[in-house]
Parts: sequence; structure tokens; C-alpha cells
Amino acid sequence: MTAPNLVGRAAPLFKADALFPDQSEHTIHLSSSQNNDRWVVLFFYPMDFSVVCPTEITALHDRYEDFEDLDTDVLGVSTDSIYVHRAWTKTPREDNGIGRIAFPLVSDSSHRISKDYGVLQETEGTAARAMFIISPEGIVVYSLIHHDSIGRDVGETLRVLEALQTGKPCPADWKPGARSLEWN
Repeated sequence: MTAPNLVGRAAPLFKADALFPDQSEHTIHLSSSQNNDRWVVLFFYPMDFSVVCPTEITALHDRYEDFEDLDTDVLGVSTDSIYVHRAWTKTPREDNGIGRIAFPLVSDSSHRISKDYGVLQETEGTAARAMFIISPEGIVVYSLIHHDSIGRDVGETLRVLEALQTGKPCPADWKPGARSLEWN
């Protein structure tokens, strides 16, 4: 897997089938968020019914209102089908499911989206654990790709998102409400 550096570039657009919070299936267009002047947290995960993935997705769900407050759409993507997504959302958390969640799960069964973002693990046929923050203008402003065995920190994702939304440089360990730096 060779991941291209997408930061500072236009986010690869896609349209794909997605399972929505009400259990309906629709085609989702990444450009829809841009048309609504919203940020996007686009995260990839290896597969439904795995060990780490449900912990991340439920953590994102539990903080979904924080993303809404920041005018941000959250989209999850895996190479699983809509049918597997539906089964996973109908399985309770205590049984390794995720229950109903507040954001869409995109099916990338063709692997096209994962390839376009450089996160397809070809041998396994799954997406790597990766996250991209996309500005309302459609530019990738943040990317993170790491080992499948480690879950992401939702608080850190929110911190980075808020820092990006200041439009100013932010120092190490910056926290929301703290002073940003000035450009020279």
C-alpha cells in the first residue's frame, strides 16, 4: 500500500451506496457536504464485526453532537457491503455490533474509494485504518493512517478539527480556546 499525500489537494470525489442512520440505503456523494459548506471527517476502517472497529465507530457516534456543533459531517467507509453494514448496525454493542449510529456507513465493495485515497490493503481486500479531514472547499487538510490494531482518539480528531477551523497556525498541544499563533 502506497498512500499518496493528499493534504493540500482536492479530495477524491466519489458516489457510493451508504447505509444511513434510519437504516435506509441511498447513494451518497462526497460533494454534497461541500455544497452545504460543511467540513467532512472521512474515516476508513478495515471491516465490520472486527475487534477494534466497533470501539471507534461507537466512540464517534457518542461524540456526534460535537461534530455537528462544528458543522462537520462524519462518514465511515469500509469495503464491506451494505448488507454487512445493516447486520452490524442491527447487532447490539454487547454482541460485537454497533447498534444504530448517527452517521452513514459507506460501502466500498468495489475498492475504488480506498484506492483513490491510497488506503486499500490489496492482499486483505480491506481499507487501512485511516482518517481524512476535508474542508468545505473540498481540500484534504489532514490525514492519518496507522496500524489496524490501534483505534483512533475521537477527542484528538475534534481538537485537530477545531484547530483547522481557526484558519490560523496552532502550536503543539493547542487546545480549543487557547491562543493561536500569528503568521509572519
